[in-house]
Amino acid sequence: MSLLYPRLLPQQARQLYDEYRDLSISELSERVSYTHSSAVYVATGGDRVSTAQLKELRRAVVELAERSGFPHSSDRARNADFDLGLAALLHSEMGMVPAEAAARDIWAFLAIAVLPDVAYWRYPRPPQDRVLGTDLTRHVFGRLWWRGQLVRSPDTSEPYDALKILGEAAFDQIYARRAALGGSPHMVRSILRVWNDLDRRGLNERELFRDFLKRLLRLAPFVMFDGIEGHALDDELRAVAQESIDAQRPSTFPATKARFRSVEICAGAGAQALGLELAGFDPLLLIDSKADACFTIDLNRPDWDVVCMDVVQFHAGMRPDIVGVDLLSGGLPRVKSSATVGRAEDTEERRVLRAAIELACSIKPKAVLLENVPDLVEDPAFEADRTWIEHELAGAGYRSSWRILNASDFGVPQNRNSGFLIALREPHFTRFQWPEAHDTTPPTVGSVLGPSMASRGWAGAEQWIKNADRIAPALIGGSDRRGGADLGPTGSKKAWAALGVNGNSVGDEPPGLDFPIDDHPKLTVEQAAMIQSIPADWSLSGGKTSRYRQIGHAMPPPLATAVGLAIAAALRS
Repeated sequence: MSLLYPRLLPQQARQLYDEYRDLSISELSERVSYTHSSAVYVATGGDRVSTAQLKELRRAVVELAERSGFPHSSDRARNADFDLGLAALLHSEMGMVPAEAAARDIWAFLAIAVLPDVAYWRYPRPPQDRVLGTDLTRHVFGRLWWRGQLVRSPDTSEPYDALKILGEAAFDQIYARRAALGGSPHMVRSILRVWNDLDRRGLNERELFRDFLKRLLRLAPFVMFDGIEGHALDDELRAVAQESIDAQRPSTFPATKARFRSVEICAGAGAQALGLELAGFDPLLLIDSKADACFTIDLNRPDWDVVCMDVVQFHAGMRPDIVGVDLLSGGLPRVKSSATVGRAEDTEERRVLRAAIELACSIKPKAVLLENVPDLVEDPAFEADRTWIEHELAGAGYRSSWRILNASDFGVPQNRNSGFLIALREPHFTRFQWPEAHDTTPPTVGSVLGPSMASRGWAGAEQWIKNADRIAPALIGGSDRRGGADLGPTGSKKAWAALGVNGNSVGDEPPGLDFPIDDHPKLTVEQAAMIQSIPADWSLSGGKTSRYRQIGHAMPPPLATAVGLAIAAALRS
């Protein structure tokens, strides 16, 4: 039988909403209540939820929120993880039927009486619809219950697994703006199955999804979707989705057009070049100063031309065939701020940066892509560097654009910010648009590394996977000048420890049968590569420390692909 929840009448709910907007999270925690003098129950069949059940619901929600930073700050990726977990928790544990869940006053009671601190933490100073339930598709809790209702597949081992397929904006498209589609869980589950299986590489997913739903709406008056069985409905929707792909792909990723040529400097293990290859750029030449990195590229792409030398010593006269190449790209050694100029730790990095700009001006590629620390993009301490770079490139006819992108926005299970410089000549520069973040939530560390952590029979693997329910902190390769392979400074190691990983060094193999259940395993080099979204078949050359540093210094290929596709689109325009 369905549970009945208290309903907080609108006038009282609005008064409390206004009062709570100026309270701190700790003050809101003191206002938690499981009853209210203005709360009422509907006179329909069902058992009233008990105070003990409300307390247990609050305990579970708060525990989930704490994993995402509650009561302190959070971030976009952790908020997304919280929403995924909360959707499954609310729908599976609240015991409501849809008719009860459609009552906005129930959700107002939960947000204002039972969980005000969590609600106002998730949406600081929230608009009314986030708390009062005036629009359930936007309510902090109500929208997530309905999301669980739409996707739940009771016959599978993971009934809410489809929640991971689409992000907030896409669910909004299905449920709020496409009510003719979102009102049918049968239809929504088919949409999710089909969308998850599509080859969307190189396409603007937001625009593709919008077009897909528009085409379905055109068919809705003529096709009884709810009367079609699962597999047949999937086939119908797959055909419609293919129409959307065919309509978008020619202008975004034309398979029939010629591919581009690139030069990659500071190529490292070749991860950035691999990502750019998927975007349509074939390297004419790759340059790196480290022998192991050059051997790694040779192992995986023997047809790529790799030169093992310091880029500072390289000049265009050595390879006249690269003049006028389509793209010069590179992930450069991390520069320090101008305050360190002249110190030993900065000299080499700054020499490479200047050599990269000088090479761009001499070989005159159609586009330049350089990746470095985020501070180079926005920190005032780097203002002189940015001014010099833009001046030099402008003298060669380029216009420049800077941007910080996070790899997690492009499907990488890692909170990794990178600073980018893009430079193009006209008319290509005005046609360039930075890539938009994907709508889908990146996978967690547990989902990515779980199979390998369990591969040697470790009894603690299942619990470890549950604990590692977030994306990773930035993987740090470390400096060749000091130390061995570890996961970075103290702060990084603490962040890894919170995920159940020992960051003091890199392991040789996943934990085995004799590894303590409650202990923290170390990452292997191969597992570090998974965190960087480097393909499992990408072989690495050298000893363990060298291989780990190649991985830690790499740009995740999906991020390189996203930026590369944006450059390719500008060049093809």
